[in-house]
Amino acid sequence: MNKEEQVMMSLRELVNKMAWLNKFKMQESLRGYKSSEVHYIEYIGRNSDSNVTKLAESLYMTRGAISKMTRKLIKKGAIESYQKPDNKKEIYFRLTKQGQEVYNIHEELHKEFQERDKVVFEQITEEQLDSMLNFVEKYNRHLDEEMKKRGY
Repeated sequence: MNKEEQVMMSLRELVNKMAWLNKFKMQESLRGYKSSEVHYIEYIGRNSDSNVTKLAESLYMTRGAISKMTRKLIKKGAIESYQKPDNKKEIYFRLTKQGQEVYNIHEELHKEFQERDKVVFEQITEEQLDSMLNFVEKYNRHLDEEMKKRGY
């Protein structure tokens, strides 16, 4: 296995381990919500005037999948739809009180996980972090270009 393959395999393993470790605490704290639902709530909580198009682009999902999930979250009482007085065509989403509570719990869990993993980041130099960020940014740009080629 070459170094590129080692990097990719290690990144997948890292993400899988983080997901596994975080999963139990997330499920316990966010009962009744699936991970995908929490990601929608997180996006809507962080971005005002969220609509189907913005959600689809940011979460790399189809507009149909977004519409289905937003209907589900409206039914659960986590989000609500609204229209702007000057634009009756577009439908936007915002968190309800219940959705804001889910969002807040999720944010607190992220802080808890960050605190748990802080010991690793304390051992890494600023230069190493910059190098990792540089790699991730380059790889992201490459994937963006590949997605454009495929019409996404």
